Amino acid sequence: MQLFADLHIHSCFSIASSRSMLPDALLASSRRKGIGILGSGDALHDGWRTLWADRLCEDTGVLVVPTTEVEDRNRVHHLIILGSFECCRDLQLMLAPYARNLHQTGRPHVRLTGEEIARAVHALGGLIGPAHAFTPWTSLYASFDSPGACYGGEPVDFLELGLSADSSYGAAIPELAGVPFLSNSDAHSPDPVRLGREFFGISVREKTPGGVIAAIREGAIFLNAGFFPEEGKYNRTACSRCYRQFSLTGAAAARWKCPDDGGRITKGVADRASELSTGHPTDRPPYLHIIPLGEIIQKVLNMSSPSTKSCRGLYDRFIETFGDEIRVLTRVPVRDLARVDEGVALAINAFRSSRVKLVPGGGGRYGSFTFF
Repeated sequence: MQLFADLHIHSCFSIASSRSMLPDALLASSRRKGIGILGSGDALHDGWRTLWADRLCEDTGVLVVPTTEVEDRNRVHHLIILGSFECCRDLQLMLAPYARNLHQTGRPHVRLTGEEIARAVHALGGLIGPAHAFTPWTSLYASFDSPGACYGGEPVDFLELGLSADSSYGAAIPELAGVPFLSNSDAHSPDPVRLGREFFGISVREKTPGGVIAAIREGAIFLNAGFFPEEGKYNRTACSRCYRQFSLTGAAAARWKCPDDGGRITKGVADRASELSTGHPTDRPPYLHIIPLGEIIQKVLNMSSPSTKSCRGLYDRFIETFGDEIRVLTRVPVRDLARVDEGVALAINAFRSSRVKLVPGGGGRYGSFTFF
């Protein structure tokens, strides 16, 4: 069975998350998006597990897999996938002596190394890997030069690419050979512009959390999909204050301090991945560069936000006509899309044909795009 999955989201209990990050809204948005497997997010939080409890007994059409993100003592973020909420409760008890805010936030800080956290996860039959591995903050490659330096003797079960990278960024890093790449949204809002903005395709034998864990272990990923890397806010090396972009040599010559305003220059994901890529690229599943339908509609209608009434109305028409967003973006013929809106159809055809002009992001500011 082939399904699309987004295993990294957050809840209403996480910092900077929408109050609308609630089970019903997440399930509804997943169905509209075309996501068949959704990570619960924040599964170490008692209140969040309680909110999910009633929904897990219902046939919602979306498989919910217990997941959580934690920050270790080196400020590296890890994505954790477990087979049940009972296992999440067990992990919570194991980590509680090392985490002051475990009951207060969805993404806790744990005063343990990556290796120690991974050992606890593996003891429960779960999976662990670095979240948004290449970003210059709170990531594996911000703090270490290799997975082994972070996880020690514990295996790395997968690597999450993050919004500023695609599969090509990690394909030539020798230590990642054989490690599955996952693309996830890291959504803090249930809006389809955020939820499922990155996702991956996975072949599962059974539609259960255990089936998903087994498939990731086997590397049964058939597709990664998400942003053009240039759209990510840390793709290029840039000043974190004025966002001026630099080459690596230029940043080093400026001693990583912007000559214009004194702001800190942040090394971009593209440059960091290039530094680490010392081997031959390994074969990876295809990576599909997509743009959320809401953002496409916003550009075509020249609106300030995809949340405007006109953008929402047109989005709803596409979903009502064709079923879900992923289908609209990837499968429906352009001539059929044009029956709903010709401008949006032409824009979707443009990004399907890679006729998109990108302005790379960096320093904490997202990149942008135009069509035609």
